[in-house]
Amino acid sequence: MNEQVKRNIDRFPPDFMFQLTEEEFEQPKKANPLGERWGGRRYIPFVFSECGIAMLSSVLNSPRAISVNISIMRTFVRLRSFLAMESGLAEKMNKIERNTNHLFKIVFERLDSLEEAELPKYEHPHDRKRIGLKDKDD
Repeated sequence: MNEQVKRNIDRFPPDFMFQLTEEEFEQPKKANPLGERWGGRRYIPFVFSECGIAMLSSVLNSPRAISVNISIMRTFVRLRSFLAMESGLAEKMNKIERNTNHLFKIVFERLDSLEEAELPKYEHPHDRKRIGLKDKDD
């Protein structure tokens, strides 16, 4: 793959492919608690964007490369649809939050107006009209 990419470097601008920095390459190795080797890589690997993966399809022709490429493209499509769905959910949640805030504002305004209204004063609790279930005598 590296050879094919080098032979066709004009097909891979910086937004299609880039090489990891030394720090980015070493970070997963440091995070490995077992300290195992990482396949004996001698060179820092290249990383491909979605467009770079699609371009690889045009330069790699082995059956295995084509199969892997198809799998990667399907993964990108699923990831994109998931992100689109998630942004849709975020918008729905924001709308619900705005509506809820509006409803709470109305409720609190009405509660404030009730506090300001003059409520009847009773001399004795029995002076007020009973509510709920009543005796036959009432």
